[in-house]
Amino acid sequence: MKAGVAAMLVAAQTFGKKLNNTPGIVLVLTASEENGCVGSRHLATLPRLMGKAGAIVVGEPTSNYPMVGHKGSIKFHAAFKGVSAHGSMPQLGVNAIYKAAKAIAKLEEFQFGVPEHPVMGLPTMNVGTIEGGSGVNLVPDLAKIGVDIRTVPSVDHNELILELKKILGEAEIEVFADSQAVWTEPNEAWVQRVFELCKPILKEKPVARTAPYMTDAANLRKIYVGAPTVVLGPGEAAMAHQTDEYCNMERIRQSVAIYEAIIQDWCK
Repeated sequence: MKAGVAAMLVAAQTFGKKLNNTPGIVLVLTASEENGCVGSRHLATLPRLMGKAGAIVVGEPTSNYPMVGHKGSIKFHAAFKGVSAHGSMPQLGVNAIYKAAKAIAKLEEFQFGVPEHPVMGLPTMNVGTIEGGSGVNLVPDLAKIGVDIRTVPSVDHNELILELKKILGEAEIEVFADSQAVWTEPNEAWVQRVFELCKPILKEKPVARTAPYMTDAANLRKIYVGAPTVVLGPGEAAMAHQTDEYCNMERIRQSVAIYEAIIQDWCK
């Protein structure tokens, strides 16, 4: 991502003094994307600061392949309360871990009930964390799970959260991330222009693909409503969060050329 930011800055600098009397460009650099897109979430409440945009390029790692969107994201914690007792007399307590385990079994079998998206596929759910209990000889009075859901455009987030609350019953639910899926029809005119501009570098005409991860585009489109969006950056998605994470220098040079071509095409 840092390489994508650097490439965008270089491309913008190239055209910095050539954008008078053109539609121009807006650079949006955000903080804390990994922790729930915190920076862009706050920026989305400041329309006067953000101005206007007719299209969006997000510099996340795609090996310079233009992606036409990504899945949405819902993340929540669910807390289950019990009653503590000594492990030798469990009948005197209420085991919160048992409650959490039953809930996890229901989540494992959960069906979203929406058709498969032609590019993104089906929505997914993963129980990523579980914690509870303070000693093996105690009946646990609290257990918590963390759940990560990835959605497709046809999923109504509000309805889904209400349905999950019914399934989880008395659990206390804390939703700490809620971002809609991002999708632009591949046949949209500007997307096709981007595909053509990427073709000489990729040595092939791109086809519709989506990124497997979340990006700030979900929040940016709250401000830039309806703007066609591509995720396009020099990083390698497979390198994310790896030891000695790196970005290929040639990819960075290529991305600068692509960003410059997109700016020139947009502003000419």
